[in-house]
Amino acid sequence: NAVGVVVLTGGRSVMGRIANITAGVKQKPTLIQREITRFVTIIVILTVCLASLILFTWVGWLRVDHYGFMNVVQMLNDVMGCVVAFIPEGMPIGVALTLMMVARRMKAANILPKGLATVETLGCVNVLCSDKTGTLTQNKMIVKSVGLLDREYAIDEITALHQQADIPESLASLHRGSLLCNDAFFDPASLSKPIPDREVHGNATDAAVLRFAESIQPAGNLASQYERVFQIPFNSKNKWMLTMHKLPSADSSSGYLVYVKGAPDVLLPRCTAYWSGQSHEVKALDDSAKQLFSAFQEKLSKRAERVIVLCQRSYVPRNALGSNDFKDEIENECTQDLTIIGIYGIIDPPRPETAQTVASCRRAGIRFFMVTGDFGLTAAAIAREVGIFTGTADPDTVSDLPSASDSEGNEKPDRSRRSLLVEGPQISSLRESDWDAICRYEEIVFARTTPEQKLRIVEEFRARDHVVAVTGDGVNDAPALRKADVGVAVVSGSDVAIEAADLVLLDKFDSIVQAIRLGRLVFQNLQKVIAYLLPAGSWSEIWPVVMNVFFGVPLPLSSFLMIIICVFTDLFLSLSLIMEKEEFDLLDLPPRNHKRDHLINFKIYAQSYLFIGVMETLCAHCMFFLYMYRAAGIPFHALVFAFEKYSDGFYGYTQAELTNFNNVGQCVYFVTLVMLQWGNILSVRNKRMSILQADPVRRKRRNPWLALAMLVSLVIAIFVTEVPGLQYLFNTARVPIEYWFIPLGLALGILMMDEVRKLVVRLFPKSLIARIAW
Repeated sequence: NAVGVVVLTGGRSVMGRIANITAGVKQKPTLIQREITRFVTIIVILTVCLASLILFTWVGWLRVDHYGFMNVVQMLNDVMGCVVAFIPEGMPIGVALTLMMVARRMKAANILPKGLATVETLGCVNVLCSDKTGTLTQNKMIVKSVGLLDREYAIDEITALHQQADIPESLASLHRGSLLCNDAFFDPASLSKPIPDREVHGNATDAAVLRFAESIQPAGNLASQYERVFQIPFNSKNKWMLTMHKLPSADSSSGYLVYVKGAPDVLLPRCTAYWSGQSHEVKALDDSAKQLFSAFQEKLSKRAERVIVLCQRSYVPRNALGSNDFKDEIENECTQDLTIIGIYGIIDPPRPETAQTVASCRRAGIRFFMVTGDFGLTAAAIAREVGIFTGTADPDTVSDLPSASDSEGNEKPDRSRRSLLVEGPQISSLRESDWDAICRYEEIVFARTTPEQKLRIVEEFRARDHVVAVTGDGVNDAPALRKADVGVAVVSGSDVAIEAADLVLLDKFDSIVQAIRLGRLVFQNLQKVIAYLLPAGSWSEIWPVVMNVFFGVPLPLSSFLMIIICVFTDLFLSLSLIMEKEEFDLLDLPPRNHKRDHLINFKIYAQSYLFIGVMETLCAHCMFFLYMYRAAGIPFHALVFAFEKYSDGFYGYTQAELTNFNNVGQCVYFVTLVMLQWGNILSVRNKRMSILQADPVRRKRRNPWLALAMLVSLVIAIFVTEVPGLQYLFNTARVPIEYWFIPLGLALGILMMDEVRKLVVRLFPKSLIARIAW
């Protein structure tokens, strides 16, 4: 029943234009990628500096003044040890597995992340722009209000009037037009069900009007009595639909009955009359009637109802039905001199969880905005219903924005103005100062927006260093979804929206709150993983190289054992940190400031290097020197500045014996670090809370993976040091039994020292220790 005319193809079509906008959005590195790049840059600079220092020291000093102490191969071995020490090799694996495990948690919560790198970005989101229809609402339209221009009817009242023998023609026309000017129809298989439960084929607006009309009085054979001979379907440009019908028992010379249904702001200027609900007669649409119409429309809009107007007229066409000029004639002539026969107020009920989701996001410090194509007053009413707008005052509009001169010099944003309503057509005329003012509002609704305007909104907020998440389900949302730091689509949305998004909500809309919680948890746990890896995997591995090169001490830890710590023993324990639950309610905290609160900052370096790292380094070196003294009788002062003297004849030992002592001492250092990391991991799993409040055994913070990971690290240490084949291959050696138990007490000491630090932080929150606490 249609003729298709191709006017534009490919990228020139409307869909193609939206696709081009979406594809043209350049993807920036995610926040976690930037954080990792920043950390790697710092590590590489430090590594190059220390490696260069070792090289120049060997060339300018050791090779000259201590000839025979270190040959080229040994120097390169120390340089390699420096690289291994500074770069925590287990960190890339730990980060990837952390993101993967949190992604699995998201999947269990019906959230599908399409990329691991965007998982953490959710924890930084401070602006959330959400589409309305189908995202905040159920996309189930219901006719809530109905009336004629000068009278509103209760639906029960109209139903009762239709039961009477003498039905007013005004209401009969409304009912007839509701059924005829409608492309929706009931699924035949569901006709036996109650009207609200029947399945409807057609768009949501037509479905709502059909259910309303059918509940008033069944259609019967109305469609066959008023045969449809022509129609112009609804489109977003015209914002109306038109149907033309034969009159019963009349030929074409008597004319046709034409119905037009659509947006009131488009159809009202084309109307010249209306059916009165007071007198039940047709009256002229004068200025007073137009004021009544505007008041009625405003009343419905403020009740969060989308207003649709139904009009009719009779028309005798000049051109033959189906001729080439017929459509142009109908479109030009039949949309003029219309008579208003009904006004609908249609609601799309909010999802039950929407209000709580908005409240949870606001509690988490996230500003929740609505970006929709709906009429401004309707969007504002829904925003107030779900909690996006709070208070009772009317929202500001663009005309209320401060001028550039008013806002000049204001360092602190004015938070007294909370709510703002911006209409899409106004966006193109906004200046930079206007956007600066808009971005300071706490509650914003953008109404009547196009895909390009939605994209512009995201760009403006991102340009002001906000981390923006966008939720949507339609094709029109795709460019904004792609441009946002995190694009979130709902599973019932269009394929284009799902393709453009980074996350897909598979169930209820409130699962986005859980996604934000997990995004913050992944950042917290990543910090714990890094704080755990750095003391042994970096700091305590650097100092053996420093002691060897600059103080002449036999190398206390080999490069092979450094790699074992980084890639095996520490890795398994760090994975147990991934499984840690949140220490406190993460939604009570503000979003992370990605410009200031870095993944690895001075506080973590201070904790990992200057506190835990120093203790582990001292303990491990003490164990090394203790073994050398007890096993070989070589005191500490003899080993320091030994340089080339540590060779054949030193303290009466052969070179082979000295090498064996050094190999065992390196394994003692290695075993000590493995054990000390047990105390470290029990410390870093809680930033503020004592282990007595949140131990890994009791249910609230239970983590069975921790004990398993400790056991695995112990097995690896035993395997590396006790297996004869590996001893020969990698110059390791059997560690005396006492050196397996002494580090346990030292690990407990590290845990107790960190408990004292946490106690000071809790008791004296303004102290220096508290200010530098991670």
